[in-house]
Amino acid sequence: MEPLKNAYHQQFFNAFLNALKEVKPKLDKDLFLAAIFIPEWELMELKDRMHHIAKTLHSHLHPNFEMAVNEIKSLIPILKKHQISGGYEYLFLPDYIEMYGQNYLVESVTSFEIITPFITCELAIRPFIIVHPKYVMAKMLEWSFHPNHHIRRLASEGCRPRLPWAMALPDFKKDPRIILPILENLINDEELYVRKSVANNLNDIAKDHPEILIDFTQKHIGETEKSDWTLKHANRNLLKQAEPRIMQAFGFGNTNQIDVQNVKLNTTNIQLGDYLHFSFNIVNNCNTLTLIRLEYAVYYLKQNGSLSKKIFKISEKKYPPYSINNIKRKQHFKPISTRKYHFGIHKIAIIANGKEFDHLAFTLHE
Repeated sequence: MEPLKNAYHQQFFNAFLNALKEVKPKLDKDLFLAAIFIPEWELMELKDRMHHIAKTLHSHLHPNFEMAVNEIKSLIPILKKHQISGGYEYLFLPDYIEMYGQNYLVESVTSFEIITPFITCELAIRPFIIVHPKYVMAKMLEWSFHPNHHIRRLASEGCRPRLPWAMALPDFKKDPRIILPILENLINDEELYVRKSVANNLNDIAKDHPEILIDFTQKHIGETEKSDWTLKHANRNLLKQAEPRIMQAFGFGNTNQIDVQNVKLNTTNIQLGDYLHFSFNIVNNCNTLTLIRLEYAVYYLKQNGSLSKKIFKISEKKYPPYSINNIKRKQHFKPISTRKYHFGIHKIAIIANGKEFDHLAFTLHE
């Protein structure tokens, strides 16, 4: 797979500089490229290259930041006119604002509103939230009503307490309540793209404050189909943990009326690279249609001899009263970069609405 950093090739810069030259007619393209392709360029990783491009851009834009921001604002529609869609390659534009706009709060935050429909500013806005939380969060609350869905998404994604690949927001990890009005405005958004961000924000919050998500869920469950989807996705970890109030909120049946029987493995010895095939019966002993969430847990052997649990979802559906259904699945024990296998005894268990049944052992061989 081609490294992401290799997107910054000669053809990319030619297209970008042709657009920039419409904003800066006196731009010296050869001088810009010479500043980009310095001897250290080949050693730079993706983020380093983005920072380097932002610094190079800084030396070719107006020295006054407010004027430079206006040049970037003018550049966005020209890039679109050239049929350039803002992929990750253009993250150096918000990176420029982050690097040089810290003393220009209003101009910087306003520029994010212009840039985001082209390329997201969810990373660049975070230092401004940390330094100026009241101002920026008030602006993001406004954005939660914006007609452009990219900007509505920024209102949520930009203030996630634990956004991956970005700096954390320590104050929001301690007390995320300032975020909730934004999420309430967007929980029923017409765009799935926005609702996914809301769900991920709530999931971030729940890692430090599960009670806030539980209260939020109980307050909004059942409002609309879209908001229920958002809440379901937000609660994915609490559902895996079978948090009783969340299981009840989503209508999952009482485990006293559910049974798992006749769990079987096709073998108790498998080789690395093989599939482990297993089957079981899910039994609904209730006299009504019952919603059952089926999962299975693999207990992987660790180097120290203990077991590490990983849960995999099977299905989520309603089962008829007094029914017995046979389920068959398989788990691939293929080598992957994110897991180191240790040979020896592992275990597998079936989970129904959060309750584990029948731990069965099997041995993984080299």
